[in-house]
Amino acid sequence: MASTLNAAVSLTSSKSSSLPATSCAIAPDRIRFAKGAFNYKSNNVVTSRRMVSVRAEVTTTDTPPVKKVEKESKKNEEGVITNKYRPKEPYTGKVLLNTKITADDAPGETWHMVFSHQGEIPYREGQSVGVIADGIDKNGKPNKVRLYSIASSALGDLGNSETVSLCVKRLVYTNDAGEVVKGVCSNFLCDLKPGSDVKLTGPVGKEMLMPKDPNATVIMLATGTGIAPFRSFLWKMFFEKHDDYKVTEYSAWLFLGVPTTSSLLYTDEFDKMKAKAPENFRVDYAISREQANDKGEKMYIQTRMAQYAPELWELLKKDNTFVYMCGLKGMEKGIDDIMVSLAANDGIDWFDYKKQLKKAEQWNVEVY
Repeated sequence: MASTLNAAVSLTSSKSSSLPATSCAIAPDRIRFAKGAFNYKSNNVVTSRRMVSVRAEVTTTDTPPVKKVEKESKKNEEGVITNKYRPKEPYTGKVLLNTKITADDAPGETWHMVFSHQGEIPYREGQSVGVIADGIDKNGKPNKVRLYSIASSALGDLGNSETVSLCVKRLVYTNDAGEVVKGVCSNFLCDLKPGSDVKLTGPVGKEMLMPKDPNATVIMLATGTGIAPFRSFLWKMFFEKHDDYKVTEYSAWLFLGVPTTSSLLYTDEFDKMKAKAPENFRVDYAISREQANDKGEKMYIQTRMAQYAPELWELLKKDNTFVYMCGLKGMEKGIDDIMVSLAANDGIDWFDYKKQLKKAEQWNVEVY
């Protein structure tokens, strides 16, 4: 409701018997009585020179309430389901496949595993599922759920929407006391045999969902098992047929960072994608222990990206470019370092601009 004060004001001067009455509309919060005294009985304001007579009435007019405009997401999130299964009531799936996908001389093991869910966990590309390892923790309680990015498209590796795949690195390290420590959930998963049961929760997450624009350019930055959500993206783009994601309209650029060649993941699949759509898919590897740039610096993912920095910056200035980052947290700072000077050349503060990209859902980060 908005209100106005309709006032008829008469000014009486000691030197003039009368002045014409003036009508005006005044917002109530704008009324101010200047120097003088107010006579409540006669509604008069008396000043040193004149008397102001105010006759007023307040009227109200209905103003339609302002509706908040809901932001339309740029991601393909329509109908996305989350938290169908929770830790207290997980879904029990079956292991269909569990195979090591790194070479024997790689610094650490990474496994690709496929679980059957009979269509009961309807996930989307970019979501995660939880796994509850068998057994109890050091406090005698059931092991807590651990989240893993899904490495398969929504159709799954078998194409029937009844499986979900994960890409898991076996965690083994030596602590300060010289003791060998094994990650509970990662070792549980890597040791699973086909036919075993596995307790699953989820699906969860919307941060890493694919964009719904069929003409978008998707830049994917991954270290190690951070490749998982991007394998799901790329399968949908290049190995499947979808009316809303035609490979002829889509551009994808993947940067994958690993320590050694023997640690590279899913390269056979990426080679097939490049052969199928050479104009729409680019992939660049950063192998830190084997490669270096012209300055002799180790080839981390940000080092490889620096070689294409001007081209990447031009893409980031377009409103249909989406960046997705998954893996080790340290790579984000390295990428910031690249972009600061490029943005400055255009008179742009990179960190302010990155905030705008995040707000527009064009800069998506899931690091650990």
